[in-house]
Amino acid sequence: MTRMPSWTEHDLPDLTGRTVVITGAGRGLGLITARELARVGARVVLGVRDTGKARGAVAGLPGTFDVRPLDVSDLTSVRAFADAWSGGLDILINNAGVMDIPAARTADGLDLQTTTNHTGPFLLTTLLLGHITDRVVHVTSELHKQGRLDLDDLDWRTRKHNGMQAYQASKLAVVLFSLELQRRLTAANSPVRSVLASPGIARTSLAAHSRSNVVNRFTFLTNAPERGALSLLYAATQDVPGNSYVGPDGPGGFRGSPVLRRQGRAGLDAAVAGRLWDATADLVGPVDGRAARRGA
Repeated sequence: MTRMPSWTEHDLPDLTGRTVVITGAGRGLGLITARELARVGARVVLGVRDTGKARGAVAGLPGTFDVRPLDVSDLTSVRAFADAWSGGLDILINNAGVMDIPAARTADGLDLQTTTNHTGPFLLTTLLLGHITDRVVHVTSELHKQGRLDLDDLDWRTRKHNGMQAYQASKLAVVLFSLELQRRLTAANSPVRSVLASPGIARTSLAAHSRSNVVNRFTFLTNAPERGALSLLYAATQDVPGNSYVGPDGPGGFRGSPVLRRQGRAGLDAAVAGRLWDATADLVGPVDGRAARRGA
């Protein structure tokens, strides 16, 4: 059997005239994704906490960049970013995330890890959805397959907090959010797609403080950051079905080149996805009417 050549950044289409928002794009996978999309013509808006560092990171790179303040763990910041948006938006990439951090609360009193990885991106997506013309890409993790959600305590108020369990649960929530979002988009006859991307185990600083960071020492098990970002680039630009799951083609989805894979079974539970949407909406509070026009 002849194996097809692996997909790389050199296979990206021309994105001239397209606008992309990437959260957490000041470093790591988000910055690589921003660099490559701008290289092929996209106008890339970097939503970041540290605008100075982000401007320094893209200085001198080819393409058009727009750096704006956005902290997805701060719902006020999310609303301000969305309220300031005008005009079209082709692609939203929810990339910002944290992993296995100690228990902490945001300015809104919410669990920091859950909010950064799921609750804040949920609010951002629903607020911007009326502007989006092509797709939303949600960055998740193969560890979502180990996640367990407690919809009665989504925000870790009554349970004993566990950093890794909270991370796994938040990434399962991302997968279920995509499922329910796509259901609503389809029901509304919207052309917008919701797509998932897993970079595998990419050697970034995401887990630098975690005991799980030991895996980065084993390069044969992991993806270099540039290769991990390929899943995001593929999910953002290729003609894939709604709620597709893009991840590395290697064993376990840990490393390799991007292909269509399959979510874990828990990430395909439509009933739980609907309940998660409601539970998350209760946490974030009112969402304005722009989202409703796209079925959210």
